[in-house]
Amino acid sequence: MKSLIKAVVIVASLAASAAVFAQSNSGITRAQVRAELVQLEQAGYHVGDGDQAHYPDAIQAAEARIAMRNSAASGYGGSVAGSSQHGSPAVSPADWNAMYSR
Repeated sequence: MKSLIKAVVIVASLAASAAVFAQSNSGITRAQVRAELVQLEQAGYHVGDGDQAHYPDAIQAAEARIAMRNSAASGYGGSVAGSSQHGSPAVSPADWNAMYSR
């Protein structure tokens, strides 16, 4: 009976240590945190300036500026240039009549 208890304790401790090591690889690196801080400073947010009264608004505005800058540079999204943007129909009247007037 004592050997069964010892075996259960050993297996439980090994399982707990394996779970701890499995979670350690998913963290963010120091270089990534530094790069984010540099981006925030370039967007106008100054870390540690003592202005705690406007903290949530200031950092959210800086993150919005960063997101806008990144979306404009990525090539995805942004302005849409299409014939429907300025009100003209996407299909010419001749094509429309050819398709739907029977």
